[in-house]
Amino acid sequence: MTMPQRHVALRLLAALTLVLSGSSAAFAWSLTMSSASRRVYLHVGNGVEAGDSGTINVVSVTVPSNQLGNGTPLAMTSNSTQSRSLQGDNYLTCPTPASQLLIGASYQRNNAGGGSAPMSATLSVSSPATLINTSGDSIPISEVSWTVSAPGSSVPNIIPAGTYNGGTQFLATIPANTYIENCHSFSYANSAVRAAGTYTATITYTVTSP
Repeated sequence: MTMPQRHVALRLLAALTLVLSGSSAAFAWSLTMSSASRRVYLHVGNGVEAGDSGTINVVSVTVPSNQLGNGTPLAMTSNSTQSRSLQGDNYLTCPTPASQLLIGASYQRNNAGGGSAPMSATLSVSSPATLINTSGDSIPISEVSWTVSAPGSSVPNIIPAGTYNGGTQFLATIPANTYIENCHSFSYANSAVRAAGTYTATITYTVTSP
């Protein structure tokens, strides 16, 4: 007999919020950038060097029927193909993008602006309380967590590891004229037996400069 499978999928979305002047942020490595007119930049997974590509990447896992709810965390895979930094030296930050997600952001401002622009921007992530399937069954979003890495970096946790909490979580402060980035690997806690189905949620990463 074939047992129905449980599939957990997260849609990861980059969002930018900029009020008045400009800033930009980044993760994993921390790179100094030239001053420029105020602007923010963010990419989550696949992206481009500047502008909004509109790409929404997905991390997912299918839970085998013989492992349902056994409490052993399961690694999630990604449909991202972005392995190299989009800023600086094209460094190989995420060697295996099929199981990792590159997240990077920057904030820039003109140092000659008389100090009117904020000295930093903020990176945050927002998540819903649950993942939901088409039948209305749900899984707490806190079942999904992530670790971080950045090969060769002295600050691999410049964007820290964590667990989604169903709200907005502060991740990092981005100093002016700085880019930060690192590589995120996701896992599903698998702490309880769930009804069959594909459970989804959209996670939004945001860079803000008030």
